[in-house]
Amino acid sequence: MLDGLCRPETIFFDFGGVLAEEGFREGLTAIARSLGRDPVEFVPVAYELAWGTGYVLGGCDEAGFWRAFREATDIDAAAASDAWLSDMVLSRFTPRPLMFALADAARSAGMRTAILSDQTEWLGRLDARHDVFSHFDKVFNSYHYGVSKRDAAFFELALDAMGSRAEASLFIDDAPRNVELAASLGFHTILYRDEAGFFRDLAAVCPTLGAPRV
Repeated sequence: MLDGLCRPETIFFDFGGVLAEEGFREGLTAIARSLGRDPVEFVPVAYELAWGTGYVLGGCDEAGFWRAFREATDIDAAAASDAWLSDMVLSRFTPRPLMFALADAARSAGMRTAILSDQTEWLGRLDARHDVFSHFDKVFNSYHYGVSKRDAAFFELALDAMGSRAEASLFIDDAPRNVELAASLGFHTILYRDEAGFFRDLAAVCPTLGAPRV
């Protein structure tokens, strides 16, 4: 939904796939190849377990997630320790400077900014590595709230906490399902596919922002 919004009051950014490269997918792909596995079969197991174990919602910790993952994929701790598995993922959440510059420019222009992410405890560790949170007014991480972007309640919770209205807010995500749900709630939305396409869409929804310089 890209019409009718000249200046959003609040911009909600997804993290992996928008503010940074999608480290979970890329990391799991690298893990599969390192262990001689087929990523096409290997990676979906991790996604299923991230939800099935409750890790995304704070239902288990990193150790519990990787334990379940090793059991499901029949890899042993000697070949894939928790520390190694986590670093393979975390090292691939590479920040996208233009997206952080956009968040900074929006705040400088008087808009509120927030992260709305289905993430785990890893988001705090990525903040420690890359100084993520200082660019935003608020961070909504499913791991700490027990609800995700699969549920309208997470969007409503974030709006309430930011003192915002859906129709005056912009939501940016790389997952079509999340974008569709947000749009159904009244948000203006952009589905992030690539940087050039994103800034074309942004120019349509909010010409006053444009592509920032870094």
